[in-house]
Amino acid sequence: MTLDLSTTRDLLLGLLPEIALTGWALVLLVVVAWRHKTAGDLRLAGWLTLAGFAGTGVAVWWLWWTMARTAGIAPMVAVDDFRYVADWLFLGAAGLTVLFSFDYLEREQLLAPEYYLLLVFATLGMMLMAGGGDLIVIFLGLELMSVAVYVLAGIDRKRAKAAEAALKYFLLGAFASAFLLYGIALVYGATGTTNLALIGIQVASLGLQSNLLLLLGLGLLLVGFGFKVAAVPFHMWAPDVYDGAPTPVTGFMATAVKAAGFAALARVLVVSFSGIVAWPSIVVGLSFVTMIAGNLVALAQRSLKRMLAYSSVAHAGYILVAVSVGNAQGTAALLFYLVAYGFTSLAAFALLAAKGRGGESDVQIDDLAGLAATRPWLAFALAVCMLSLLGFPGTAGFIGKWYILAAAVAGGKGWLAALLVLTSVISAGYYLPVIMAMYMKSAPFADAHAGMRFGRLGRVALAVCVAAVLYYGIRPNRLLALTEGSAATLAPGMGAAPLSSGN
Repeated sequence: MTLDLSTTRDLLLGLLPEIALTGWALVLLVVVAWRHKTAGDLRLAGWLTLAGFAGTGVAVWWLWWTMARTAGIAPMVAVDDFRYVADWLFLGAAGLTVLFSFDYLEREQLLAPEYYLLLVFATLGMMLMAGGGDLIVIFLGLELMSVAVYVLAGIDRKRAKAAEAALKYFLLGAFASAFLLYGIALVYGATGTTNLALIGIQVASLGLQSNLLLLLGLGLLLVGFGFKVAAVPFHMWAPDVYDGAPTPVTGFMATAVKAAGFAALARVLVVSFSGIVAWPSIVVGLSFVTMIAGNLVALAQRSLKRMLAYSSVAHAGYILVAVSVGNAQGTAALLFYLVAYGFTSLAAFALLAAKGRGGESDVQIDDLAGLAATRPWLAFALAVCMLSLLGFPGTAGFIGKWYILAAAVAGGKGWLAALLVLTSVISAGYYLPVIMAMYMKSAPFADAHAGMRFGRLGRVALAVCVAAVLYYGIRPNRLLALTEGSAATLAPGMGAAPLSSGN
């Protein structure tokens, strides 16, 4: 199906998933305003949110099944397989977050149905980021996502740490958004357009590869996106915000929010700036320091939540390796790794949420001692998560890292691939102690893990995550094919006449 986005009908079809989720958000807004006082109202909002995500996923599937494409250059929104796969990733992560949140919110007495509405708006912003064909659309999506997540981070108003996390995230996020917006302005000044495909054409046809204004704009864009993906040295907000936010929100931020940042970054760099040789070197530098700093600082952490926060920083470095390759193979590796890391990280944070109380900031690695003896299935699930994050064979994390290594070596970055392997070995120093505590140490007292349990929906979501991690670690072919096909649709725009540089 070929869409002409200059017509209203085809534009509405191209935006069908976003329109469906927006309409459902308005319905949910009315319901939340009407019923917002009891645990039953909270559960109703959660079920409606799941229904909205499911309906939106069907809309994305329909566009993918009909092979919807644009005629010519997409003016504002991209219609391609890269967008569809990214949308499924966001919707899946958000849906699993809702399932993990049902019992958590009631246990922590967070009777705020607005929580689910904020998840919907954040997911809508992510979809705009991944599908934006224009820098302005990507920026609007980023701000919609960010404002919702700022509030989610501080939604537990009884905890000072949550308020601190929200304030830090808001202040630093606004600062990073200013960098991004100024970068967009400079890119517009150099090329006369904010359309991603037209920027690429202008760079190639007008010989702007060394244009100072364009390079400065690109640098500021990298700073803004570096903050959103928690790349060193723009990561300082992440440990405190992850530590202070409610744990299901932390899992959502570490997976879906990070994935949205990487999806938008990959689209911008590949489509608009593929002709500029400077940015792969900058991304290589970011990945170098991010992998080293994230892993070394994580080694010193005894708090499980802060360890996972710094682990998330290290994984951002791994994903930046795939981004630095700058071709379809690198983009496919990025998508596969985001899926593998998403399942793994969501399950790990959900298990942490089941173990702790009051934000789980005080849960130490040693507090898991003896878990295998009293809660063997939960210990097994957490062990699978740790091994996948480590990149152990038989898990999706191993296949994801192998795919990134293959892309890096094929792209002439063998030394960076070697560094990825080295830092992954270092990460064993903080992943394996978690497994050792669960299986090789005795519980400090008989009822040490008596309160660690999941509700029915949480158990279903956890089983889905662990099964996916193991399945894609053994049978990754279908997901590999899907990511390769979607990455192939992400190509620099060609075939249009250049704009006048003064437009």
